Amino acid sequence: MTDAANSYLTPEGHRKLVQKLEHLKTVRRRQISKEIEKARGHGDISENAEYDAAKDAQAHNEQTIFELDFKLAHAQIIDNANISKDEVLVGATVLILDVDTGEKLEYTLVSELEADYSQGKISITSPVGKGLMNHKVDELVEIKIPVGILKYKILKISR
Repeated sequence: MTDAANSYLTPEGHRKLVQKLEHLKTVRRRQISKEIEKARGHGDISENAEYDAAKDAQAHNEQTIFELDFKLAHAQIIDNANISKDEVLVGATVLILDVDTGEKLEYTLVSELEADYSQGKISITSPVGKGLMNHKVDELVEIKIPVGILKYKILKISR
């Protein structure tokens, strides 16, 4: 489990996790309960693969609920109004230039709980996220990754 005591969430990320938790507690629990009842209706549950699968799904769902409850209880919600806009910190959106390729990239730095590369949200614990943290506009940042070194120039920081 992620160390949620040190996790930060954007207000949007918090809202999404609360919605996911509510879905798991209501909709998904009801679905699994129906699956278990249906499987019980097939007779002997000691050799019933459908029943075993439903019980496994139930255990997984309850574990996920427990983890989300814990993470939400211990996470801090980021208040962008009180955070510096001239330094890369959690919650910042950063426009960077890849010095080697000339490509411009934009990332929002978030906690592991919210990271979603397809949406441009990278974790502050990822190599790139760690490397960008605490830097300012116009700084050149070199980030060591397994296949070499990335060189980025920070063009803009916004919230």
